[in-house]
Amino acid sequence: MICAGIDAGSRSIKVVLFDTEPPRILSTRIGDQGVAQEHLARELFEQALNDAGIGRSRVSGVVATGYGRNAIRFADTTITEITCHARGVHHVAPDARTIIEIGGQDSKIIHLEDGGRVRDFAMNDRCAAGTGRFLEMVASRLGVDWPKLAELGRDSKKPALISNMCVVFAETEIIGLLAEGVPVPDVVAGVQNAIATRVVALVGRSVVPPVYFTGGVALQPGMTRALAEVLSCPLRVAPHPQFTGALGAALLAGGQNRAKL
Repeated sequence: MICAGIDAGSRSIKVVLFDTEPPRILSTRIGDQGVAQEHLARELFEQALNDAGIGRSRVSGVVATGYGRNAIRFADTTITEITCHARGVHHVAPDARTIIEIGGQDSKIIHLEDGGRVRDFAMNDRCAAGTGRFLEMVASRLGVDWPKLAELGRDSKKPALISNMCVVFAETEIIGLLAEGVPVPDVVAGVQNAIATRVVALVGRSVVPPVYFTGGVALQPGMTRALAEVLSCPLRVAPHPQFTGALGAALLAGGQNRAKL
């Protein structure tokens, strides 16, 4: 059975095609989010089908998730990103007990029970601090791209203290630090630490390991270090962290169709 998951996130759209027999990912696609969400999602879906060499008629079910899931009208149903990320991470890491997911405009802490069921969660979706948008602002201010930002943070000797958690005021603070001659790597590492502190504040209590990091920001190695330091707990980056939500959606699509048989 072949199923599809579409994660219409705030910054990008991800598509996963999954075959349940044997269980394997057939293809993935990712593209920038835009105004015409359904059109963009459909294009990526068709590209994923072409990559896998299969026709639309062979797809048994499509589940949409994420910020823009309700705009994907060609999907069979929608499921919240909390449920989809939990399912996707549990599939690639069955031992996961805590998930930290940081996307473009929100961040989440998800606590799992045995079997991957969601026990509870906390979510920050009202402020850009603690999200990828904060890092994008820093990259734009420094005139570097996303991969280069990760490299800069590695060279920090003494991370700067970023006291403002509002992105608007933090940008002014960063400009001031740079004007004072604070090395760029220290500014980047300081921002990473500030984001980690904001995200970990969502936990509310000690996390239960193993802790897995997922979402697009998990591709920034410095964020893994910063979160691990603030949590005082090792962090593991989920395989293909940008796609765990779409993978979970595809797996849930497979489960729903299996239940109808």
